[in-house]
Amino acid sequence: MRNKFIGTGHQSLNPIRKLRVVFSGLRYAILNESSVAIEIILSSLVLTGCFYYRLWLDFSIVLVASGLMLVAEMVNTAIEALCDFVEPGHNEKIGIIKDVASAAVGISILVWSITLLIEVLRLWQGVR
Repeated sequence: MRNKFIGTGHQSLNPIRKLRVVFSGLRYAILNESSVAIEIILSSLVLTGCFYYRLWLDFSIVLVASGLMLVAEMVNTAIEALCDFVEPGHNEKIGIIKDVASAAVGISILVWSITLLIEVLRLWQGVR
């Protein structure tokens, strides 16, 4: 792959190709990380409820929390894959890197979980 920042060529702007890369990465994350698939399903259910009841601010908050959580999950997956590629054996420094990346995911999942719980409770009250 060419990279204009490291001087290996000029990369043209091709939005269709870039979208294919985005969906390819998302597909990989969904198929290979079961937690990503579960989180997408749960987020979609809560987003559907917010949309149905026209809770636009709640919809936006859940969307942002879900997006940040998915970004953290995918960055963690990429970091772990890169670490395993660079150092297939056991290495304490690589372990620390993976632990920090996992901690970032843990924090994002905590915030996402609390957000979803609050919104589910609000939706539940709205249904009654």
